Amino acid sequence: MRLKFLPSFVKRRGRITKKQEENLKNLSIFTLEDMNDLQEECTKFSSCCLEIGFGNAENISQQALSNPEVLFIGSEVYMPGIGTLLGNIKESNIKNVRIFPNDIRILLDKNPIEIFDAIKIICPDPWPKERHHKRRLINNDFLKMLNNSMKTNAYLYISTDWENYAESIAEILNNSKFFKSSTKKFLEKERLSKFEKRGEDHGRHIFKFNYQKIN
Repeated sequence: MRLKFLPSFVKRRGRITKKQEENLKNLSIFTLEDMNDLQEECTKFSSCCLEIGFGNAENISQQALSNPEVLFIGSEVYMPGIGTLLGNIKESNIKNVRIFPNDIRILLDKNPIEIFDAIKIICPDPWPKERHHKRRLINNDFLKMLNNSMKTNAYLYISTDWENYAESIAEILNNSKFFKSSTKKFLEKERLSKFEKRGEDHGRHIFKFNYQKIN
């Protein structure tokens, strides 16, 4: 299928374990098909949080276990991470996670519904080379797409360990007509994610952006 979006990631299978491969057999059970599917699932929970690019699934798994009343939607394109999340769901009997295993823009672009109480994007691909900056996920068009799917006053959290990307994100958010800076947060993270920790271990600062959708 030809996408109208410039890819913000390189979709590759990656190294996958036998356990992850086995877990992936259950992916269809937890897959979110479209926004109508999401709307139906949301009726069973008090609120809904989307995590875009959940990586090794550590954060989404922990928050889902700690907040069973919240529906967590995890978007990821890398099969090892999806396999790990499916394993966590099985081992911990997690009931409140659904997965969109593709570019999140495919879901958000069709029949948008103001449905999310929070959206989290933890260390998106920084595309550090200047000639690749156009592939970065965080841009004005993407913020508009997020806005169309978020409830009024919904929370937006973004982090990055690349200073140049942080400067770009700050400029885009500060000039946005859709979001305002906020001291409030939706479900504070208990620890750094794997990718945030990796950046810190390499001596990079973790830049965090907490915003809310404007009325």
